[in-house]
Amino acid sequence: MKKIFLLLLVLSVQLILTAQSWQDTVLLIGKAMDRYKPENPGAQLAISRNGQTIFSRAWGMADLEHNVPLTNESVIEAGSVSKQFTAAAILLLEQQGKLSVDDDVRKYVPEVPDYGTTITLRHLMQHISGIKDWGAIAAIGGWPRTTKTYSNDDALLIISRQKTLNNKPGDEYIYSNSGYNLLAIIVERVSGLSLAEFTRIHIFLPAGMKHTEWRNNFKKIVPNRAIAYEKTGDAYLTDMPNEYVYGNGGLLTTAEDLLIWNNYYLKGKLGNPSLLPKQLATRPLNNGKKNTYAAGLVVDSVRGWKSISHTGATASYRSSLQYFPDLDLTIAWLSNSSAFDNGPNVANAARDLLVKNIAVATKRNEPIPYSIAIEKLKTYTGWYREPKTASGTKLVLRNDTLRTQAGAALLPVAENVFMQGQTRVEILPAKPRTVRLISSMDTTLYVAADSANTDEKSLQEYTGDYWSDEADAKFSVRLKDGKLIAHQDPKTDIILTPLYKDGFSAPGTTIFIERNKKNQITNMKIYVGRARNVEFRKMVQ
Repeated sequence: MKKIFLLLLVLSVQLILTAQSWQDTVLLIGKAMDRYKPENPGAQLAISRNGQTIFSRAWGMADLEHNVPLTNESVIEAGSVSKQFTAAAILLLEQQGKLSVDDDVRKYVPEVPDYGTTITLRHLMQHISGIKDWGAIAAIGGWPRTTKTYSNDDALLIISRQKTLNNKPGDEYIYSNSGYNLLAIIVERVSGLSLAEFTRIHIFLPAGMKHTEWRNNFKKIVPNRAIAYEKTGDAYLTDMPNEYVYGNGGLLTTAEDLLIWNNYYLKGKLGNPSLLPKQLATRPLNNGKKNTYAAGLVVDSVRGWKSISHTGATASYRSSLQYFPDLDLTIAWLSNSSAFDNGPNVANAARDLLVKNIAVATKRNEPIPYSIAIEKLKTYTGWYREPKTASGTKLVLRNDTLRTQAGAALLPVAENVFMQGQTRVEILPAKPRTVRLISSMDTTLYVAADSANTDEKSLQEYTGDYWSDEADAKFSVRLKDGKLIAHQDPKTDIILTPLYKDGFSAPGTTIFIERNKKNQITNMKIYVGRARNVEFRKMVQ
Protein backbone atom coordinates (compact mmCIF):
# COMPACT_ATOMS: atom_id res chain seq x y z
CA MET A 1 0.00 0.00 0.00
CA LYS A 2 2.86 2.34 0.85
CA LYS A 3 4.48 1.71 -2.57
CA ILE A 4 1.20 2.42 -4.35
CA PHE A 5 0.84 5.67 -2.37
CA LEU A 6 4.38 6.75 -3.30
CA LEU A 7 3.76 5.90 -6.96
CA LEU A 8 0.54 7.94 -6.98
CA LEU A 9 2.37 10.80 -5.28
CA VAL A 10 5.13 10.80 -7.91
CA LEU A 11 2.57 10.73 -10.71
CA SER A 12 0.63 13.58 -9.12
CA VAL A 13 3.79 15.68 -8.84
CA GLN A 14 4.68 14.96 -12.48
CA LEU A 15 1.19 15.97 -13.60
CA ILE A 16 1.40 19.20 -11.59
CA LEU A 17 4.84 20.01 -13.02
CA THR A 18 3.64 19.21 -16.55
CA ALA A 19 0.61 21.45 -16.08
CA GLN A 20 2.77 24.23 -14.66
CA SER A 21 5.25 23.83 -17.54
CA TRP A 22 2.45 24.01 -20.12
CA GLN A 23 0.94 27.06 -18.42
CA ASP A 24 4.34 28.76 -18.61
CA THR A 25 4.59 27.82 -22.28
CA VAL A 26 1.14 29.28 -22.97
CA LEU A 27 2.19 32.53 -21.30
CA LEU A 28 5.35 32.65 -23.44
CA ILE A 29 3.33 31.97 -26.61
CA GLY A 30 1.03 34.84 -25.65
CA LYS A 31 4.05 37.07 -25.17
CA ALA A 32 5.42 36.12 -28.60
CA MET A 33 2.05 37.06 -30.09
CA ASP A 34 1.88 40.41 -28.32
CA ARG A 35 2.83 42.04 -31.61
CA TYR A 36 -0.77 41.45 -32.72
CA LYS A 37 -2.40 44.34 -30.91
CA PRO A 38 -6.18 44.15 -30.39
CA GLU A 39 -6.80 47.07 -32.74
CA ASN A 40 -4.48 45.79 -35.56
CA PRO A 41 -4.56 42.84 -38.01
CA GLY A 42 -3.81 39.57 -36.34
CA ALA A 43 -3.29 35.83 -36.53
CA GLN A 44 -4.53 32.39 -35.59
CA LEU A 45 -2.33 29.82 -33.90
CA ALA A 46 -3.47 26.23 -33.36
CA ILE A 47 -1.40 23.38 -31.93
CA SER A 48 -2.09 19.67 -31.69
CA ARG A 49 -0.22 16.82 -30.06
CA ASN A 50 -1.02 13.16 -30.63
CA GLY A 51 -3.92 14.22 -32.82
CA GLN A 52 -5.57 16.30 -30.08
CA THR A 53 -5.83 20.10 -30.14
CA ILE A 54 -4.01 21.48 -27.12
CA PHE A 55 -4.01 25.17 -28.06
CA SER A 56 -6.07 27.40 -30.33
CA ARG A 57 -6.34 31.15 -30.16
CA ALA A 58 -6.81 34.21 -32.36
CA TRP A 59 -5.39 37.70 -31.93
CA GLY A 60 -6.19 41.06 -33.49
CA MET A 61 -8.76 42.16 -36.05
CA ALA A 62 -10.21 40.44 -39.12
CA ASP A 63 -11.64 43.63 -40.63
CA LEU A 64 -10.32 47.04 -39.61
CA GLU A 65 -12.89 48.92 -41.64
CA HIS A 66 -15.84 47.33 -39.87
CA ASN A 67 -14.14 46.71 -36.52
CA VAL A 68 -14.56 42.90 -36.70
CA PRO A 69 -12.31 40.88 -34.35
CA LEU A 70 -10.36 37.89 -35.63
CA THR A 71 -11.65 34.60 -34.19
CA ASN A 72 -10.75 30.93 -34.50
CA GLU A 73 -13.41 30.66 -37.23
CA SER A 74 -12.16 33.60 -39.29
CA VAL A 75 -11.20 32.38 -42.78
CA ILE A 76 -7.65 33.33 -43.85
CA GLU A 77 -5.83 32.59 -47.10
CA ALA A 78 -3.04 30.04 -46.74
CA GLY A 79 -0.68 31.06 -49.56
CA SER A 80 1.59 28.26 -50.72
CA VAL A 81 0.52 25.98 -47.89
CA SER A 82 -2.27 25.36 -50.43
CA LYS A 83 0.09 23.45 -52.75
CA GLN A 84 -0.14 20.21 -50.76
CA PHE A 85 -3.89 20.02 -51.53
CA THR A 86 -3.29 20.41 -55.27
CA ALA A 87 -0.63 17.70 -55.08
CA ALA A 88 -2.98 15.48 -53.08
CA ALA A 89 -5.64 15.83 -55.81
CA ILE A 90 -3.11 14.69 -58.44
CA LEU A 91 -2.14 11.67 -56.31
CA LEU A 92 -5.81 10.75 -55.85
CA LEU A 93 -6.34 10.88 -59.62
CA GLU A 94 -3.29 8.66 -60.09
CA GLN A 95 -4.74 6.17 -57.61
CA GLN A 96 -7.99 6.25 -59.60
CA GLY A 97 -5.97 5.26 -62.69
CA LYS A 98 -6.66 8.49 -64.55
CA LEU A 99 -3.06 9.69 -64.84
CA SER A 100 0.48 9.00 -63.72
CA VAL A 101 2.83 11.47 -62.05
CA ASP A 102 5.44 10.28 -64.54
CA ASP A 103 3.32 11.34 -67.52
CA ASP A 104 4.54 14.14 -69.79
CA VAL A 105 2.72 17.40 -68.93
CA ARG A 106 2.07 17.94 -72.65
CA LYS A 107 -0.18 14.85 -72.65
CA TYR A 108 -2.72 16.95 -70.75
CA VAL A 109 -1.61 20.51 -71.49
CA PRO A 110 -0.28 20.59 -75.08
CA GLU A 111 -0.11 24.39 -74.80
CA VAL A 112 3.15 23.94 -72.91
CA PRO A 113 5.94 24.40 -75.49
CA ASP A 114 7.94 21.38 -76.62
CA TYR A 115 11.43 22.02 -75.27
CA GLY A 116 12.84 18.77 -76.64
CA THR A 117 12.82 17.09 -73.23
CA THR A 118 10.11 15.41 -71.16
CA ILE A 119 8.62 17.39 -68.29
CA THR A 120 6.63 15.12 -65.98
CA LEU A 121 3.90 15.90 -63.46
CA ARG A 122 6.37 14.85 -60.78
CA HIS A 123 8.79 17.49 -62.05
CA LEU A 124 6.03 20.08 -61.68
CA MET A 125 5.14 18.85 -58.21
CA GLN A 126 8.70 18.97 -56.90
CA HIS A 127 9.73 22.32 -58.48
CA ILE A 128 12.34 20.75 -60.74
CA SER A 129 10.56 21.15 -64.09
CA GLY A 130 12.51 24.20 -65.25
CA ILE A 131 9.27 25.94 -66.26
CA LYS A 132 9.54 29.64 -65.45
CA ASP A 133 7.31 31.16 -62.80
CA TRP A 134 4.56 32.98 -64.69
CA GLY A 135 4.16 35.57 -61.92
CA ALA A 136 7.82 36.55 -62.22
CA ILE A 137 7.34 37.01 -65.98
CA ALA A 138 4.23 39.11 -65.38
CA ALA A 139 6.20 41.29 -62.96
CA ILE A 140 8.93 41.83 -65.57
CA GLY A 141 6.16 42.90 -67.93
CA GLY A 142 5.09 45.58 -65.48
CA TRP A 143 2.04 43.83 -64.07
CA PRO A 144 3.00 41.84 -60.95
CA ARG A 145 0.46 39.62 -59.28
CA THR A 146 -2.41 41.41 -57.47
CA THR A 147 -2.24 44.26 -60.01
CA LYS A 148 -4.40 42.32 -62.48
CA THR A 149 -7.16 39.76 -62.02
CA TYR A 150 -5.11 36.86 -63.38
CA SER A 151 -6.70 33.44 -63.90
CA ASN A 152 -5.18 30.02 -64.51
CA ASP A 153 -5.86 30.61 -68.21
CA ASP A 154 -3.76 33.78 -68.02
CA ALA A 155 -1.00 31.84 -66.28
CA LEU A 156 -1.12 29.20 -69.03
CA LEU A 157 -0.93 31.86 -71.73
CA ILE A 158 2.22 33.32 -70.18
CA ILE A 159 3.73 29.85 -69.74
CA SER A 160 2.97 29.02 -73.39
CA ARG A 161 4.96 32.05 -74.61
CA GLN A 162 8.26 31.03 -72.99
CA LYS A 163 10.98 30.02 -75.44
CA THR A 164 13.34 28.47 -72.90
CA LEU A 165 13.36 26.68 -69.55
CA ASN A 166 15.13 27.83 -66.41
CA ASN A 167 17.01 24.53 -66.38
CA LYS A 168 16.91 21.00 -67.72
CA PRO A 169 14.12 19.11 -65.90
CA GLY A 170 15.53 17.44 -62.80
CA ASP A 171 18.76 19.44 -62.77
CA GLU A 172 17.80 22.11 -60.25
CA TYR A 173 15.21 22.95 -57.63
CA ILE A 174 13.79 26.35 -58.60
CA TYR A 175 10.49 27.21 -56.91
CA SER A 176 7.86 27.93 -59.56
CA ASN A 177 4.14 28.54 -59.05
CA SER A 178 3.62 27.66 -62.71
CA GLY A 179 3.89 23.96 -61.94
CA TYR A 180 0.99 24.07 -59.53
CA ASN A 181 -1.22 26.15 -61.82
CA LEU A 182 -0.60 23.51 -64.50
CA LEU A 183 -1.48 20.76 -62.01
CA ALA A 184 -4.75 22.56 -61.17
CA ILE A 185 -5.56 22.71 -64.90
CA ILE A 186 -4.73 19.00 -65.24
CA VAL A 187 -7.09 18.09 -62.38
CA GLU A 188 -9.91 19.84 -64.23
CA ARG A 189 -9.12 18.35 -67.64
CA VAL A 190 -8.73 14.80 -66.31
CA SER A 191 -11.53 14.67 -63.73
CA GLY A 192 -14.05 16.94 -65.42
CA LEU A 193 -14.33 18.86 -62.15
CA SER A 194 -12.62 22.07 -61.13
CA LEU A 195 -9.86 21.68 -58.56
CA ALA A 196 -12.17 23.45 -56.10
CA GLU A 197 -14.98 20.93 -56.62
CA PHE A 198 -12.70 17.88 -56.78
CA THR A 199 -10.99 18.70 -53.48
CA ARG A 200 -14.30 19.59 -51.83
CA ILE A 201 -15.68 16.15 -52.64
CA HIS A 202 -12.54 14.05 -52.15
CA ILE A 203 -10.64 15.92 -49.41
CA PHE A 204 -12.44 18.66 -47.49
CA LEU A 205 -15.71 16.80 -46.82
CA PRO A 206 -14.11 13.42 -45.90
CA ALA A 207 -11.57 15.13 -43.65
CA GLY A 208 -14.20 17.29 -41.94
CA MET A 209 -12.67 20.63 -42.95
CA LYS A 210 -15.85 22.70 -42.54
CA HIS A 211 -14.26 26.12 -43.02
CA THR A 212 -12.11 25.37 -46.07
CA GLU A 213 -12.62 26.22 -49.75
CA TRP A 214 -10.65 27.75 -52.62
CA ARG A 215 -10.50 31.37 -53.69
CA ASN A 216 -11.22 30.43 -57.32
CA ASN A 217 -13.60 33.39 -57.55
CA PHE A 218 -12.25 36.33 -55.56
CA LYS A 219 -15.57 38.19 -55.97
CA LYS A 220 -17.50 35.51 -54.11
CA ILE A 221 -18.73 36.50 -50.66
CA VAL A 222 -17.00 34.29 -48.08
CA PRO A 223 -18.51 34.48 -44.59
CA ASN A 224 -16.01 35.36 -41.86
CA ARG A 225 -13.19 36.09 -44.32
CA ALA A 226 -10.37 38.12 -42.78
CA ILE A 227 -9.12 40.99 -44.92
CA ALA A 228 -5.36 41.12 -45.65
CA TYR A 229 -3.36 44.24 -44.75
CA GLU A 230 0.08 45.62 -45.43
CA LYS A 231 1.63 48.36 -43.33
CA THR A 232 2.97 51.54 -44.92
CA GLY A 233 4.51 53.89 -42.39
CA ASP A 234 2.05 54.04 -39.51
CA ALA A 235 -0.99 53.12 -41.61
CA TYR A 236 -2.49 49.81 -42.67
CA LEU A 237 -3.67 49.38 -46.27
CA THR A 238 -5.69 46.52 -47.71
CA ASP A 239 -3.62 44.12 -49.82
CA MET A 240 -5.84 41.36 -51.16
CA PRO A 241 -5.18 38.68 -53.82
CA ASN A 242 -7.78 39.97 -56.24
CA GLU A 243 -7.19 37.20 -58.77
CA TYR A 244 -8.83 34.00 -59.98
CA VAL A 245 -5.57 32.08 -60.29
CA TYR A 246 -5.34 29.24 -57.75
CA GLY A 247 -3.81 25.84 -57.09
CA ASN A 248 -0.44 27.41 -56.40
CA GLY A 249 -2.16 29.25 -53.53
CA GLY A 250 -5.68 30.42 -52.84
CA LEU A 251 -6.84 28.04 -50.10
CA LEU A 252 -9.24 29.76 -47.69
CA THR A 253 -9.10 28.01 -44.35
CA THR A 254 -8.53 28.25 -40.60
CA ALA A 255 -5.67 27.12 -38.41
CA GLU A 256 -7.95 24.55 -36.78
CA ASP A 257 -8.92 23.12 -40.18
CA LEU A 258 -5.23 22.76 -41.01
CA LEU A 259 -4.81 20.68 -37.84
CA ILE A 260 -7.70 18.48 -39.03
CA TRP A 261 -6.02 18.08 -42.43
CA ASN A 262 -2.68 17.09 -40.92
CA ASN A 263 -4.31 14.56 -38.63
CA TYR A 264 -6.30 13.17 -41.59
CA TYR A 265 -3.53 12.54 -44.10
CA LEU A 266 -0.78 11.74 -41.57
CA LYS A 267 -2.95 9.01 -40.06
CA GLY A 268 -3.16 7.42 -43.51
CA LYS A 269 -6.76 8.38 -44.29
CA LEU A 270 -6.13 10.05 -47.67
CA GLY A 271 -6.56 7.45 -50.39
CA ASN A 272 -7.11 3.72 -50.18
CA PRO A 273 -4.51 2.43 -49.66
CA SER A 274 -2.99 5.43 -47.93
CA LEU A 275 -1.20 7.91 -50.18
CA LEU A 276 1.04 9.09 -47.34
CA PRO A 277 4.21 7.39 -48.68
CA LYS A 278 3.74 9.13 -52.05
CA GLN A 279 2.98 12.45 -50.39
CA LEU A 280 6.29 12.33 -48.54
CA ALA A 281 8.42 10.78 -51.30
CA THR A 282 11.36 12.89 -52.46
CA ARG A 283 13.83 12.24 -55.26
CA PRO A 284 17.38 13.50 -55.70
CA LEU A 285 18.28 15.85 -58.51
CA ASN A 286 19.92 14.54 -61.66
CA ASN A 287 23.36 15.08 -60.08
CA GLY A 288 22.40 13.08 -56.99
CA LYS A 289 22.04 16.11 -54.75
CA LYS A 290 19.20 16.07 -52.23
CA ASN A 291 15.85 17.70 -52.98
CA THR A 292 13.65 17.99 -49.89
CA TYR A 293 10.48 19.00 -51.75
CA ALA A 294 7.86 16.25 -52.02
CA ALA A 295 4.16 16.54 -52.96
CA GLY A 296 3.62 20.14 -51.90
CA LEU A 297 5.48 19.38 -48.67
CA VAL A 298 9.02 20.08 -47.52
CA VAL A 299 10.40 16.92 -45.89
CA ASP A 300 13.49 17.87 -43.95
CA SER A 301 14.66 18.47 -40.38
CA VAL A 302 14.29 21.48 -38.09
CA ARG A 303 16.22 21.95 -34.83
CA GLY A 304 17.43 18.36 -35.18
CA TRP A 305 13.92 16.86 -35.54
CA LYS A 306 12.35 15.35 -38.65
CA SER A 307 9.83 17.81 -40.04
CA ILE A 308 7.10 18.06 -42.68
CA SER A 309 6.22 21.65 -43.41
CA HIS A 310 5.37 24.47 -45.78
CA THR A 311 5.04 28.24 -45.55
CA GLY A 312 2.93 30.62 -47.60
CA ALA A 313 2.52 34.24 -48.67
CA THR A 314 -0.05 35.70 -51.06
CA ALA A 315 -0.62 39.45 -51.12
CA SER A 316 -0.40 40.23 -47.38
CA TYR A 317 -1.63 36.87 -46.10
CA ARG A 318 1.01 34.75 -44.35
CA SER A 319 0.95 31.12 -43.23
CA SER A 320 2.93 28.21 -41.85
CA LEU A 321 2.08 24.56 -41.23
CA GLN A 322 4.69 22.45 -39.45
CA TYR A 323 4.61 18.86 -38.27
CA PHE A 324 7.21 16.94 -36.23
CA PRO A 325 6.61 13.18 -36.58
CA ASP A 326 8.72 12.08 -33.61
CA LEU A 327 6.79 14.46 -31.37
CA ASP A 328 3.44 14.01 -33.16
CA LEU A 329 3.22 17.79 -32.94
CA THR A 330 1.49 20.09 -35.45
CA ILE A 331 1.71 23.89 -35.43
CA ALA A 332 -0.64 25.83 -37.72
CA TRP A 333 -0.38 29.61 -38.09
CA LEU A 334 -2.31 31.98 -40.32
CA SER A 335 -2.08 35.77 -40.41
CA ASN A 336 -3.87 38.51 -42.30
CA SER A 337 -0.91 40.88 -42.22
CA SER A 338 2.58 41.10 -43.71
CA ALA A 339 3.51 43.82 -41.19
CA PHE A 340 6.01 41.60 -39.38
CA ASP A 341 7.90 40.20 -42.37
CA ASN A 342 11.05 42.06 -41.37
CA GLY A 343 10.98 40.85 -37.77
CA PRO A 344 11.37 37.42 -36.15
CA ASN A 345 9.11 34.77 -37.71
CA VAL A 346 6.01 34.56 -35.53
CA ALA A 347 5.21 30.90 -36.22
CA ASN A 348 8.80 29.86 -35.54
CA ALA A 349 8.82 31.78 -32.26
CA ALA A 350 5.96 29.56 -31.05
CA ARG A 351 7.66 26.48 -32.50
CA ASP A 352 10.90 27.16 -30.68
CA LEU A 353 9.03 27.14 -27.38
CA LEU A 354 7.69 23.66 -28.09
CA VAL A 355 10.50 21.99 -30.03
CA LYS A 356 13.76 21.71 -28.16
CA ASN A 357 16.84 22.22 -30.30
CA ILE A 358 18.69 18.90 -30.49
CA ALA A 359 20.62 19.68 -33.66
CA VAL A 360 24.26 18.67 -33.31
CA ALA A 361 26.62 21.43 -34.34
CA THR A 362 28.96 20.14 -37.00
CA LYS A 363 32.58 20.64 -36.20
CA ARG A 364 34.30 22.91 -38.66
CA ASN A 365 37.68 21.80 -39.82
CA GLU A 366 39.91 24.84 -39.75
CA PRO A 367 41.77 25.14 -43.07
CA ILE A 368 45.50 24.63 -42.93
CA PRO A 369 47.14 27.96 -43.84
CA TYR A 370 48.77 28.07 -47.26
CA SER A 371 50.88 30.88 -48.61
CA ILE A 372 50.35 32.23 -52.14
CA ALA A 373 52.53 34.91 -53.68
CA ILE A 374 50.86 38.31 -54.02
CA GLU A 375 51.62 38.39 -57.73
CA LYS A 376 49.76 35.10 -58.13
CA LEU A 377 46.77 36.39 -56.16
CA LYS A 378 46.59 39.43 -58.44
CA THR A 379 46.00 37.15 -61.41
CA TYR A 380 42.83 35.87 -59.75
CA THR A 381 41.23 39.30 -59.32
CA GLY A 382 38.54 40.72 -61.58
CA TRP A 383 34.94 40.09 -62.57
CA TYR A 384 33.34 36.67 -63.00
CA ARG A 385 29.92 35.84 -64.49
CA GLU A 386 27.63 32.94 -63.61
CA PRO A 387 26.18 31.85 -67.01
CA LYS A 388 22.94 30.32 -65.69
CA THR A 389 21.77 33.44 -63.85
CA ALA A 390 24.02 36.16 -65.35
CA SER A 391 24.90 37.22 -61.80
CA GLY A 392 28.35 38.68 -61.30
CA THR A 393 30.95 38.55 -58.58
CA LYS A 394 34.21 40.44 -58.31
CA LEU A 395 37.38 39.24 -56.60
CA VAL A 396 39.68 41.93 -55.22
CA LEU A 397 43.00 42.00 -53.39
CA ARG A 398 42.83 43.87 -50.11
CA ASN A 399 45.43 43.79 -47.31
CA ASP A 400 47.26 41.00 -49.19
CA THR A 401 44.11 38.85 -48.99
CA LEU A 402 41.86 37.75 -51.84
CA ARG A 403 38.31 38.86 -51.07
CA THR A 404 34.89 39.13 -52.62
CA GLN A 405 33.69 42.59 -53.50
CA ALA A 406 31.62 42.54 -50.28
CA GLY A 407 34.78 41.94 -48.27
CA ALA A 408 34.53 38.24 -47.41
CA ALA A 409 38.00 36.71 -47.19
CA LEU A 410 39.03 33.70 -49.29
CA LEU A 411 41.51 31.71 -47.22
CA PRO A 412 44.02 29.76 -49.36
CA VAL A 413 44.42 26.04 -48.72
CA ALA A 414 46.29 25.24 -51.96
CA GLU A 415 47.78 27.11 -54.92
CA ASN A 416 44.37 27.65 -56.53
CA VAL A 417 41.97 26.51 -53.80
CA PHE A 418 40.38 28.69 -51.13
CA MET A 419 37.78 28.39 -48.40
CA GLN A 420 35.04 30.96 -47.82
CA GLY A 421 33.32 29.72 -44.69
CA GLN A 422 32.23 26.18 -45.54
CA THR A 423 32.33 26.80 -49.31
CA ARG A 424 35.28 25.53 -51.32
CA VAL A 425 36.43 27.98 -53.99
CA GLU A 426 38.54 26.60 -56.84
CA ILE A 427 40.08 28.96 -59.41
CA LEU A 428 40.74 26.95 -62.55
CA PRO A 429 43.33 28.02 -65.14
CA ALA A 430 41.08 27.20 -68.12
CA LYS A 431 40.41 29.92 -70.69
CA PRO A 432 38.37 31.81 -69.85
CA ARG A 433 39.45 31.49 -66.23
CA THR A 434 36.77 29.76 -64.14
CA VAL A 435 35.80 29.92 -60.48
CA ARG A 436 34.07 26.85 -59.07
CA LEU A 437 32.10 27.20 -55.82
CA ILE A 438 31.42 23.89 -54.09
CA SER A 439 29.00 23.81 -51.16
CA SER A 440 27.18 20.92 -49.47
CA MET A 441 24.12 21.61 -51.64
CA ASP A 442 25.45 22.64 -55.04
CA THR A 443 28.35 23.42 -57.36
CA THR A 444 28.32 26.76 -59.19
CA LEU A 445 30.64 27.90 -61.98
CA TYR A 446 31.64 31.49 -62.73
CA VAL A 447 33.66 32.47 -65.81
CA ALA A 448 35.98 35.44 -66.10
CA ALA A 449 34.40 38.55 -67.61
CA ASP A 450 35.81 41.84 -68.81
CA SER A 451 35.23 44.90 -66.67
CA ALA A 452 32.40 47.19 -67.72
CA ASN A 453 33.13 50.35 -69.69
CA THR A 454 31.16 53.14 -68.03
CA ASP A 455 32.08 56.13 -70.16
CA GLU A 456 29.21 57.90 -71.90
CA LYS A 457 30.11 56.60 -75.38
CA SER A 458 30.11 52.99 -74.20
CA LEU A 459 26.85 53.35 -72.29
CA GLN A 460 25.17 55.05 -75.26
CA GLU A 461 25.58 51.81 -77.21
CA TYR A 462 23.02 50.09 -74.99
CA THR A 463 20.26 52.65 -75.56
CA GLY A 464 17.22 51.80 -77.65
CA ASP A 465 13.89 50.00 -77.45
CA TYR A 466 13.66 46.33 -76.48
CA TRP A 467 10.55 44.15 -76.97
CA SER A 468 9.68 40.79 -75.38
CA ASP A 469 7.15 38.33 -76.78
CA GLU A 470 7.64 36.26 -73.62
CA ALA A 471 6.71 39.09 -71.25
CA ASP A 472 4.52 40.96 -73.75
CA ALA A 473 6.33 44.15 -72.78
CA LYS A 474 8.74 46.84 -73.91
CA PHE A 475 11.65 48.64 -72.24
CA SER A 476 13.11 51.87 -73.59
CA VAL A 477 16.71 52.23 -72.45
CA ARG A 478 17.99 55.82 -72.31
CA LEU A 479 21.07 57.59 -70.96
CA LYS A 480 20.31 60.27 -68.38
CA ASP A 481 22.82 62.11 -66.20
CA GLY A 482 25.46 59.47 -66.96
CA LYS A 483 23.18 56.58 -65.95
CA LEU A 484 21.35 54.01 -68.00
CA ILE A 485 17.61 54.11 -67.33
CA ALA A 486 15.21 51.40 -68.48
CA HIS A 487 11.80 53.01 -68.89
CA GLN A 488 8.53 51.11 -68.98
CA ASP A 489 5.27 52.92 -69.67
CA PRO A 490 3.60 54.61 -67.99
CA LYS A 491 5.93 55.67 -65.16
CA THR A 492 8.45 52.95 -64.32
CA ASP A 493 12.14 53.92 -64.46
CA ILE A 494 14.82 51.41 -63.44
CA ILE A 495 18.50 52.29 -63.08
CA LEU A 496 20.78 49.72 -64.73
CA THR A 497 24.01 49.47 -62.74
CA PRO A 498 27.02 48.12 -64.70
CA LEU A 499 28.62 44.95 -63.35
CA TYR A 500 30.94 43.36 -65.89
CA LYS A 501 30.97 44.08 -69.64
CA ASP A 502 27.43 43.67 -71.01
CA GLY A 503 26.15 42.77 -67.56
CA PHE A 504 23.94 44.99 -65.40
CA SER A 505 22.01 44.78 -62.17
CA ALA A 506 18.71 46.27 -61.06
CA PRO A 507 16.73 45.60 -57.86
CA GLY A 508 16.17 41.83 -57.74
CA THR A 509 17.26 41.54 -61.37
CA THR A 510 20.31 40.76 -63.48
CA ILE A 511 20.54 41.75 -67.13
CA PHE A 512 22.85 40.36 -69.80
CA ILE A 513 23.30 41.92 -73.25
CA GLU A 514 23.79 39.60 -76.22
CA ARG A 515 25.68 40.54 -79.39
CA ASN A 516 25.95 39.06 -82.89
CA LYS A 517 29.16 38.19 -84.74
CA LYS A 518 29.47 41.83 -85.82
CA ASN A 519 29.51 42.86 -82.13
CA GLN A 520 26.09 44.50 -82.54
CA ILE A 521 23.62 44.33 -79.65
CA THR A 522 20.71 42.02 -80.50
CA ASN A 523 19.03 41.04 -77.22
CA MET A 524 18.62 42.00 -73.61
CA LYS A 525 18.15 38.95 -71.40
CA ILE A 526 16.50 39.46 -68.00
CA TYR A 527 17.06 37.13 -65.05
CA VAL A 528 15.08 37.12 -61.80
CA GLY A 529 14.99 34.49 -59.09
CA ARG A 530 12.22 32.30 -60.55
CA ALA A 531 12.59 33.16 -64.24
CA ARG A 532 15.81 33.13 -66.20
CA ASN A 533 16.74 34.21 -69.71
CA VAL A 534 13.62 36.23 -70.51
CA GLU A 535 14.31 37.62 -73.96
CA PHE A 536 13.87 41.25 -75.04
CA ARG A 537 14.88 41.83 -78.66
CA LYS A 538 16.48 45.14 -79.58
CA MET A 539 14.13 46.84 -82.00
CA VAL A 540 15.46 48.33 -85.21
CA GLN A 541 15.26 52.13 -85.08
